[in-house]
Amino acid sequence: MIVKYVDMLHSGIQSQSLSRYAIGYILRGTKHIYDGDKRQTLNKGDIFYLGIGHHYIENVPDGGLPYEEILFYYTPSDLQRILLHLNITYGLNITNDHACEQCRHRSHVAVPGWNAVRNFFSNTNAYLRDEEFHPDETAENIKMTELIYLITSHDDSCIKSKILSNVDAAKENFEQTIYDHIFKDVSIEELARLTHRSLTSFKKEFRRHFEMPPHKWYIRQRLMHSRLLLISTSKSISEIGNECTFPNTSHFIKLFKKEYQMTPATYRHRHLTAERAEAPAEIREPEALREAL
Repeated sequence: MIVKYVDMLHSGIQSQSLSRYAIGYILRGTKHIYDGDKRQTLNKGDIFYLGIGHHYIENVPDGGLPYEEILFYYTPSDLQRILLHLNITYGLNITNDHACEQCRHRSHVAVPGWNAVRNFFSNTNAYLRDEEFHPDETAENIKMTELIYLITSHDDSCIKSKILSNVDAAKENFEQTIYDHIFKDVSIEELARLTHRSLTSFKKEFRRHFEMPPHKWYIRQRLMHSRLLLISTSKSISEIGNECTFPNTSHFIKLFKKEYQMTPATYRHRHLTAERAEAPAEIREPEALREAL
């Protein structure tokens, strides 16, 4: 339920697939979370939420020190149990009047941590560092309960709203099935069957969860993944197309250009050019000298 991640090196953009919800906190370094063409930057002291499914992240160490974060994973049943306990035992009445378009359409959100949260994660970090520490279900439940209390008893915010929306286990099962089939050649009819719904009911619920038709959403997710592969691997355009469920390379290029207004090759070239331009002078100079020679 509780994990500390330490990244010694800057490994660029990575794909992270979650089968459970997660609440995280940045102890050191910078984290970038990508959503299409937008990049959200998180810094030390920020608390964040990641929904089920695929996320594109980049963890950047702080100078010579590693990037560090703590993640709490949970399921709707975990959340239901904790909220019920807080209500029955302590009489905590939880409200959620938060509404904003920014977090509504995202599977990740982040806010600066307040004093109680910062102190909580500082203590949790010391707890995880203890050489005598061994994973203990009771201890982790207590920690998770404290974290949920700190968030749900605080002012309404994006992260509080997202967490309280996770109580529905049926929603989790539906979303997990959808994410599990992003890179599989499966029909909408088959997805409806897998989620135990009629085709009409499936399409309505899909639009309610993801705010667009299934085919369009799947195409967009696959194209987003292809962008990651273009800038993080040396695979050919056809290899990337195949990996992202676009076996017809010409069709893949056409879809990519329609979504991003440029071909995959142009996108890769522009990224590499921008990356070289952003590199420190001492790193760029040898390459410039080689080109001059």
